[in-house]
Amino acid sequence: MRSFGALAVAIAKGFVRDKQSVFFAVVFPLMFLVLFGAVFGAGQSPRIGLGVVGEVAFIETMPDGMRGAFEETFELTPLTDLDAALEQVREGELDAAVVTDGDTVRLHYTQTDPTKAGIVQGTLRSYVDAVNRDASPTPPVYTIETRRVEDESLSVIEVMTPGLLGWAVAMSAAFGAAANLQGWRTSKLLRRLQLSPASTGSIVAARIVVTIGIALTQLAIFLGLATIAFDMRLSGMWWLSIPLLVAGTLSFMSLGLLAGALARTPEGAVNLANFVVLPMAFLSGSFFALDSAPAWLKAISEVMPLRHLNDAMMDVMVRGLGWSTVVAPMGILLGFAIVVGLAAVRLFRWEAD
Repeated sequence: MRSFGALAVAIAKGFVRDKQSVFFAVVFPLMFLVLFGAVFGAGQSPRIGLGVVGEVAFIETMPDGMRGAFEETFELTPLTDLDAALEQVREGELDAAVVTDGDTVRLHYTQTDPTKAGIVQGTLRSYVDAVNRDASPTPPVYTIETRRVEDESLSVIEVMTPGLLGWAVAMSAAFGAAANLQGWRTSKLLRRLQLSPASTGSIVAARIVVTIGIALTQLAIFLGLATIAFDMRLSGMWWLSIPLLVAGTLSFMSLGLLAGALARTPEGAVNLANFVVLPMAFLSGSFFALDSAPAWLKAISEVMPLRHLNDAMMDVMVRGLGWSTVVAPMGILLGFAIVVGLAAVRLFRWEAD
């Protein structure tokens, strides 16, 4: 027991003194608690942005008590043009738009966030049913129809694939560059390469070509699996995801090189890259939409390169948008790659300290 106690104390002291272990065991998970708390709030559901086109009779005929609850649930935006309302829903400015045709209530929603789409439909349907019950014993007055603002063929897999692919590419590019750089430095391979006939440019170019090749392989696997196994239909402009992925790969490779330059061990380099990439994936729509996030969190996500990669790939893979959509995101990704890459070069060391 005495030896057991001594070993336990020694292990505990070693853990406490290892700042990196403490950080990734305690501080890093707490970051996600703060992140999810900021995104989803403290148990309070956000109001649903609903565009009301013209006069919607079933809303106007609600009893006062029901109308108050309805307006607490939905943030109503009066509109006069249905096409303009649908465009706002497509762009994410509104969660849905509603218009009436006689006794038919038509709800137009976006499938970009399937969970939110289900909530919008279910909530509005419950209010329509409540209005009909209030009018009893007469037969139901209103019926509800739901329509996607996107093409009817849009499915959950088509919404999820671009974001998950972006996260996979970011992870492999950043982790690969970080681990390789620090691993080569620790094993003295970098110094041997420096003394070899191969130029520094050749070494860098080879690493870039391999990383881009991995990213394009990921693209082929993701799209192949999604189309064959899950019936995903690509738009005619899906091929624009190729230059987007190349720009994105360079961007996240530069991030990995910076992590490798800053860290002292291969494990530290991977952990540092993970520290940046994983939270970025959550804040960039790779796993879920940020519709319910506060404005300040959405503003932070706009400065992250993965957000621009994900959004642009969604536009070309699913929505069928063209070159005008990818020019700005590619510029942001390449600009990020240049700035972070220069910082990595500045901090680069041939040998471990």
